[in-house]
Amino acid sequence: MNRRALFLSCVFFLLLAALASCGPRRESAPSAGRLQVVTTLFPLYDFARAVCGAKGDVSLLLPPGVEPHSFEPKPGDVVKINEADIFVYTGDFMEPWAASIIKGALRADLVVVDASRGAMLRQESKNHGQSAEGRDAAASHDGAPVDPHIWLDLGNAQVMVDNILAGCVRKDPKNRSFYEENATAYKAKLRELDEKFRKGLASCETRLFVHGGHYAFNYLARRYNLSYVSVYGFSPDAEPSPRHLADIVQEIRRHKIKYVFYEELLQPRMAETIAQETGARLLPLNGGHNVTKEDLQKGVTFIGLLERDLDNLRAGLQCR
Repeated sequence: MNRRALFLSCVFFLLLAALASCGPRRESAPSAGRLQVVTTLFPLYDFARAVCGAKGDVSLLLPPGVEPHSFEPKPGDVVKINEADIFVYTGDFMEPWAASIIKGALRADLVVVDASRGAMLRQESKNHGQSAEGRDAAASHDGAPVDPHIWLDLGNAQVMVDNILAGCVRKDPKNRSFYEENATAYKAKLRELDEKFRKGLASCETRLFVHGGHYAFNYLARRYNLSYVSVYGFSPDAEPSPRHLADIVQEIRRHKIKYVFYEELLQPRMAETIAQETGARLLPLNGGHNVTKEDLQKGVTFIGLLERDLDNLRAGLQCR
C-alpha cells in the first residue's frame, strides 16, 4: 500500500471510530423500512434499483460524469457506506480502495456484496486488442491485470444481479419473494438485450472494432465475436506509444474501416487524431461505468445505454 492510500485509510478508520463511539446507532432497514443500498458504479446502481424496487433506496457513490478508474473515496463516502445496510462494489480489480475499507471499521451487520463473485473474468490483452483471441483470466499466472469491465458481458451482468439479490435476501429475508421476482424479471430483460446484440451484430461488413478510448469493451467484443483494438489500456490517463497508434492507423487502412468509436464521458482527442489521419468518421459509445448528471436526472438505464451502443455499433461496423 502506498503512503497516500495508507494515510487515507488511517483517516477513514479514525473518522469511523469517532462516529461509532459518539453517535446513535441507526436501526437496520428491515425493521425501519426500506433497505439503504450504496453502490460504486452505475451498472451496480441500476441493477440494485431493479432488484430492490420500492423496498430500497439505492445511491451511487461515484459522482455523475467522474471517470471511475481514478476515483478515490472521501471520508464522507466511507461514512455513507458505513451507514448503509448493503454496500455493493464490482470487485478488488475495479475498486482497489474497497479492500481497506471493508477490512476496517465497518459495522458488523453491513452486508458487503462483491458483484464479481462467480463472474467470468478476462485479462487485458498485452496489445490492447484482438479480443477474439484474448485470454481468460480465471488464473492470472502471467501477471496480466484482470479486465474490470465485467458488466459488458451480459452473462456476467446476470451473475451480478444474482449477487445483489443474495445481498438483499440476506439483509431482508422476509421479502425474499419480492426481490426474487424483481431479479428474475430484470434478468429476462438482460437476456432479451443479449439476443438483440447477437442478432444485430451477426452480419456486419467488418468485425474489427476500433476504439479511440481506454480498454473497456473487451468483454462485449468477445461475447459477440468481434476483434477489438483500443488506443489506451485500462487507464485513459496513460499515453499510448507512437508505435501503437501507427499500428492502429495501419489496421484501419488495411481493413478499410470507416468509423472509429470514442467514449462519451471523455474528450475524444485520440479518436479525433486517428480519424483525421485515416478519414474515418466518429461514433460514441458508453462503457456503462458512469453517466452524466443530466442522464442520471432523466432516469437513463443500463439497458438503455447498451441499446444506444448497439445502434452505434451496427452503424459503425456496417451491419445488415
